Amino acid sequence: RDFCLSRGLGDVYKRQELPASERPYEKFLSLGASGLSDADLLAIIIKTGTKDKSAVDIAQEMLSGRHGNLLNLYEMSYDELIQVSGIGQIKAIQLKAVAELSMRISKAKRARSIRMNTPVTIADYYMEQMRHLQQEVVICAYFDVKSRFLGDKFISKGSLSSSVVDISSVMRTALEKNASKIVLLHNHPSGDCTPSKDDIAVTDRLAEGSRIFSIELCDHIIIGDNEYYSFYENKII
Repeated sequence: RDFCLSRGLGDVYKRQELPASERPYEKFLSLGASGLSDADLLAIIIKTGTKDKSAVDIAQEMLSGRHGNLLNLYEMSYDELIQVSGIGQIKAIQLKAVAELSMRISKAKRARSIRMNTPVTIADYYMEQMRHLQQEVVICAYFDVKSRFLGDKFISKGSLSSSVVDISSVMRTALEKNASKIVLLHNHPSGDCTPSKDDIAVTDRLAEGSRIFSIELCDHIIIGDNEYYSFYENKII
């Protein structure tokens, strides 16, 4: 066994607390990343424990609240993380960076299958990003003439009734991306994706404005709690 690695593992985990087979670093070497539990993986990022808790203990504590799984890491704010015993500023930043990276990797994989004329693929692409948000967020997704995804743009935050959807800004981005079709998306923090009168009014206004630029508003998708509502599928657009 590599002396330096063994010594490093000894610094991270108190040997009297866990048998070698249960130390995340050594389990990684023998089983690979897929063989580790969520707590093991978090413990590797956390690295060190406290006088009374191992890194695994701290990881298990983080996973036990709210959802009882890794969603806790994504939803916990920086300020909440530093309140956890054993999590300081640097560790909190590292953990939030890991959570953000995992979300971006997942989105990058899903982006290859997203299609404008298949609302379920668009909803799936944005679901995890938007379903847990505590405020309404409005996003516009852009597509070329062959319905290929060109990227998106953040439009506004806050309830859709009070948010100003700047049509000229939406269209300017469409022209910059050489997009011919757009899809509007926003979330309902309540989890109920039923459209409101304001949702319909904003959709009508954007559809009217987009026609001026010869750009088609193909859908407005509302993201709820693991469900979505498509104006296109419901023949409102």
